[in-house]
Amino acid sequence: MQCPICKKPVDMSRQNRFRPFCSERCQLVDLGTWASGGYEPEGADAEDHEHPDDSKKRRLLH
Repeated sequence: MQCPICKKPVDMSRQNRFRPFCSERCQLVDLGTWASGGYEPEGADAEDHEHPDDSKKRRLLH
């Protein structure tokens, strides 16, 4: 298997605590991308992912 970040081979054994990544660095790069919203689908609006209660509140306020 290849690391999804750097494409290097990954040790998938229990000894690699960062699997499916090859290293802590790649694991942290992925976490940073996820935390900053980098994995949002193209063209996705915030309203597509909001909680139904937020939608109700917005309608009531307008």
